Amino acid sequence: MRRMFLLVAAICFVFGGSAYAFHDAGVAYCAGCHTMHNSKDGALVDPDSPNGNDWLLKDATPSDVCLSCHATSRGAVFTADPLAPPTTKGGGNFVFLLEDNLNDGHGGATNPINGDAAGHNLNAPSKGVAGDGTLLSSPGGAFPSSELGCSSCHDPHGNTNFRLLYGAGSIQDGLFTFTNAAPDAEGLSTGSSGGVESNSNHTAYHSGMSAWCGNCHGDFHNVGSTMKHPTDHTLGATIATNYNLYNGTEDITGGAAATAYLADVPFEDAATTTTSTAGPSSTSKVMCLSCHRAHASSAPNAGRWEFAVTLLEEDGVESGSYAIPDPYNSPNQRSLCNKCHVKDVNDEIVTVVVP
Repeated sequence: MRRMFLLVAAICFVFGGSAYAFHDAGVAYCAGCHTMHNSKDGALVDPDSPNGNDWLLKDATPSDVCLSCHATSRGAVFTADPLAPPTTKGGGNFVFLLEDNLNDGHGGATNPINGDAAGHNLNAPSKGVAGDGTLLSSPGGAFPSSELGCSSCHDPHGNTNFRLLYGAGSIQDGLFTFTNAAPDAEGLSTGSSGGVESNSNHTAYHSGMSAWCGNCHGDFHNVGSTMKHPTDHTLGATIATNYNLYNGTEDITGGAAATAYLADVPFEDAATTTTSTAGPSSTSKVMCLSCHRAHASSAPNAGRWEFAVTLLEEDGVESGSYAIPDPYNSPNQRSLCNKCHVKDVNDEIVTVVVP
């Protein structure tokens, strides 16, 4: 039996299918997450729960179990220090849920927005976090915040979808039902071989992401509602041209379509690959993740950038929180909304020669 286990492990390592092999029901490594008797070698597996946990889990909640592997490695989605996170692989970092202030708007230092607003609030006592203390259900929908965890989005027993995301159907033992299919996308490896997110190494979003988010959040940004920004809509020729030419506040028309891709402002397109650098076409789509991280960020509402500041260099000043890096590295860079909308015309610094 030991030889057989080692052989299977070796095959998984060689072919890079370890995530699927570990999680796939029927062939998975059950003991990685579950314990039959909460004991091993005469000691409790979870000393905090002498009588065991629900679903025979090795820790208090599903998220605690997930994070025992994925917090600081294999994706590193909940690292140790909210002021010094590693470079993201795309989803964002739950460590920002621990922040005491995310507000970098005017007067933010005396009007704090706590880490509840950083993104999706996991129920993971081992990390010092619980359900959202402000919102009882998902904005725009009805998913109960107190039940939110890693396994609300990802299937712990495995499937063939992007990031093991659930498709349409019942989730969490019948707690909730998804009506929309999992998105079509391709991500970076969660191991060290995947590298970090960059403009030439990034998640390739193909289709369906906004509809999938809508399983919990409804038609949150429907174009016909008071929420004016559409999702799952084609960019059109004007926005696509803006995106492709925009190279920062200092160079709003100096970009080129072949190198226009900005990982901080992604879009959906069936032709996008994880290494492509091309910008969008008129038929590419805006999606929820064009502006938000899936997990959390150091900006309120899991923003890919701080929406409340005039200049990106002001991020972190009022709140003392982690400053999201400016992809253009310019002291005069305005909001990344301008990648599509170019409202910072004439805001560039101009050198004036005084006679």
